[in-house]
Amino acid sequence: MLKRFFSYYRPYKHLFILDFGCAVLAGLLELSFPVVVNQVIDKIMPKGNFRLIALACAGLLLFYILNTILQYIVVFFGHKLGVNIETDMRRELYGHLQTQPFEYYDNQKTGKLMSRLTTDLFEISEVAHHGPEDVFITVMTLVGSFYLMLRIHVQLALATFIVLPFITIALVFFNKKMTKVNTKIYDNLGDFNAGVEASVSGIRVTQSFANEPFERRRFEGLNQAYRQSKITFYKVMGISSAYNYFLIRLINLFTLIFGAYYTIKGEITDGQFVGFILLSNVFVRPIEKVNNMIESYPKGIAGFKRFTEEIDKKPTIQDKPDAVSIDHLHGDIIYDDVSFSYADSTKVLNHINLQIVPGETVAFVGQSGSGKTTLCNLLPRFYEVTEGKITIDGIDVQDMTLASLRSQIGIVQQDVFLFPGTIRENIAYGKLDATEEEIQKAVRLAHLEKVVDQLSEGLDTMIGERGVKLSGGQKQRVAIARMFLKNPPILILDEATSALDTETEQVIQESLNSLAEGRTTLIIAHRLATIKHATRIIVVSDQGILEEGTHKELLEKGGHYRRLHDAQFRE
Repeated sequence: MLKRFFSYYRPYKHLFILDFGCAVLAGLLELSFPVVVNQVIDKIMPKGNFRLIALACAGLLLFYILNTILQYIVVFFGHKLGVNIETDMRRELYGHLQTQPFEYYDNQKTGKLMSRLTTDLFEISEVAHHGPEDVFITVMTLVGSFYLMLRIHVQLALATFIVLPFITIALVFFNKKMTKVNTKIYDNLGDFNAGVEASVSGIRVTQSFANEPFERRRFEGLNQAYRQSKITFYKVMGISSAYNYFLIRLINLFTLIFGAYYTIKGEITDGQFVGFILLSNVFVRPIEKVNNMIESYPKGIAGFKRFTEEIDKKPTIQDKPDAVSIDHLHGDIIYDDVSFSYADSTKVLNHINLQIVPGETVAFVGQSGSGKTTLCNLLPRFYEVTEGKITIDGIDVQDMTLASLRSQIGIVQQDVFLFPGTIRENIAYGKLDATEEEIQKAVRLAHLEKVVDQLSEGLDTMIGERGVKLSGGQKQRVAIARMFLKNPPILILDEATSALDTETEQVIQESLNSLAEGRTTLIIAHRLATIKHATRIIVVSDQGILEEGTHKELLEKGGHYRRLHDAQFRE
């Protein structure tokens, strides 16, 4: 895991060398300070020459100025290094999430994914900055200061060093314990974020049912679980800090007692005694830093583990090595003995055989759960067939690149998703480099011009989260205009008008008919009145395709379609 972690330093090796080098140099200068003081007291002061003392102090001033510059470089460029690595990891994780199929998101909570993109990576950034230099400088300072203390007096140095093994044992123990606690904290934070995201997104439903007290109780449960895990973390950290504090103070105490003893005996000079005390302070400083390491390292380690776990989840749907990029499709679609089951083995489609010719409008009807939507979602490979294959223009969809396949297919759904921003931005999403003329044409074709004219800001009107400021019909027309811009040869209409009133439905239906003209169109419908014009209607059930034909032919058969029709139009 360490090798994998350090691979993220590679693009910033010059920045890392600058930060690490300055940190090491600053650590060496800190070690030299007690030696200089020792020399001033023992060699310069006895001479009574104040001019030499002043020069020594001027030298120390230059030392402090240099160390100040080094501290700035370490803090600024070190954090810049950490932020760069954090940004790269976030970019990689976001790109990875974009490759995951629909089935992955069926089993995920948005809040948990948000937590992995934000909180987890922030903690990794801190470790990326402080980790290598803190560990190296801690070891270097401990070894360097101990060596200098040995040169002054061996027994005194050993008396000072005797407590260090106990601190090391504590570091290993508490680091392991706090990594485990931090993993639990991240899990609870993910649940917390997911709960808040769902609560805020569903605030209209909550208020319409007057269920605010219930939501507050649910939020309080999540809040308390997160609180408890953090309290556990700080309890462990508190015990660790107190333990280390006591042992560090023992080092200072031992230095004072034994140093005074050996000074009185005449084994060390006054200057050496003062220098030794200063060295002991340098010696304990990295040990004190261990407390900060115990707090931040487990968070970063836990965050990186979660990051790698997510990155290692390979997308179940991806391009083959030899996949071809398709420039244009005519829309000759064949479902060849297609079956589909979810990961939990729930069977949805069973040996479906179907051919759709270019330019044909095919409607799928049937009871909820019969597999109509799944059948259409297999075409752009939002899900992957379990058995059989689907071809377009004689090419297996699995032999095409995902990007080129999906660029040839347009989908208009009942539950339209609009991004926060303006109407113009949402329409232009269908073709990111669209000209103003192309956008205006799409507006006209979608019968959206009256809506735009009524708005004070026109196309530049902000529509709010998920288009909340627009009606259902207006959102549908924006989605249709977006699809006119994309101009795909294959179109999927997923119950696109079922949530609209009759008058609005008629307007939208006209737009959809215009959109479907000259394209191979697959329609998923509950309301049979909207599909009378279809070239072919296919009745789907959990047993497969029950019957197919035109509206008139199916009514005359008096089968499943006739029963669905009579049930809807019964007076």
